[in-house]
Amino acid sequence: MSSEHQQQSHHSSHQQQHTVPVTSYTPSRKILLSLFALVVAVLIAALIDPANLYILRRFSSRVVRSATTVTASATGSNVKADTKIKSGSSSIMKTPVYFLSHGGPNVMYETGHPAYKKLGSIGKEITTKVKPDAVVVFSAHWQGGRDEIYVNTAEMTDLIYDFYGFPDHYYDEKYPNVGSRKVADQVLAALSDAGIEAKGVKRGLDHGVWASFKCAFEPETNPLNVPIVQVSLFNSEDPDQHYRLGQAVSHLREKNILIIVSGMSVHNLRDLRFTRGGNAPPLPYAVSFDEALKEAVVSDPVERQGKMAKLLDRPDARQAHPSFDHLLPIHVGAGAAGDDLGKRLWTLPEGSMSWAQFRFGDVNASSSL
Repeated sequence: MSSEHQQQSHHSSHQQQHTVPVTSYTPSRKILLSLFALVVAVLIAALIDPANLYILRRFSSRVVRSATTVTASATGSNVKADTKIKSGSSSIMKTPVYFLSHGGPNVMYETGHPAYKKLGSIGKEITTKVKPDAVVVFSAHWQGGRDEIYVNTAEMTDLIYDFYGFPDHYYDEKYPNVGSRKVADQVLAALSDAGIEAKGVKRGLDHGVWASFKCAFEPETNPLNVPIVQVSLFNSEDPDQHYRLGQAVSHLREKNILIIVSGMSVHNLRDLRFTRGGNAPPLPYAVSFDEALKEAVVSDPVERQGKMAKLLDRPDARQAHPSFDHLLPIHVGAGAAGDDLGKRLWTLPEGSMSWAQFRFGDVNASSSL
């Protein structure tokens, strides 16, 4: 130990030996002592002369008002300090947004397929790092009205088996889930505030949600264990309308509610018959549109809405999406992302499909509550 360090230690020790404890009174403790003294004074005054009570009542009301003001001020200071500690910055309390390419219900059984494994790793990221309190999900398989959104307010419902021609056991599949009227009401309020017509309905989860969630949040190994509230798309192909839909619910992310949008980056069922032969390469539009989508999603958020809207005007757009129902969910997700950047986590063009998975925002910007 250096002589300088020894001197500092000796000086600190000397100071500690001669320090006289000083009682510290916080504002709250001072208030309690004042109120206690007031009660004692009232009792004494009442015993001596009941007429003194009138004066003491007027005085006590002033003391109580002052005490309330001081308490509110002190509490406000504590709340502000606590808020700073918890949030640090505006991004800490904000969950990311995910776009899942969900495929068909057969993905649940194709455990060796790369998409199954990728959905599983995304699900693990969500349950172990994001840790949301609830999930709000938009699926390609639910359209509301032309200018009206439907919100599932049911807390317990059956699954919807909205697919055809699969083996019987597909229609016996189960996925444990529960809704939340409280979260649904928050969604409805957010839409109302944004001037979007919406109504609550009771409905099950379609396979665009439960089939992909069964891969991402396998009930035995990686259960989600939070409420799931599904919200419809508009019954339109207007990309800007869906972008605004996402913007309307964006602030829910600050309440530790995770927004997931489910569709496909490329989705052409009609051309599947041309790609069933073994290791057939992906069709050209499955590659070109997939890359164009990536470029639009990862662009500067200031330009992103316009670039994503232009995707629908591309020459290969109707090949990649004969109907835009599987594309529009990512417009909702991009709108909900606000100023957060988009990132493609993974992709796989395959036949007349493509499996791109996206995330908007940083996982480290979220926190469990």
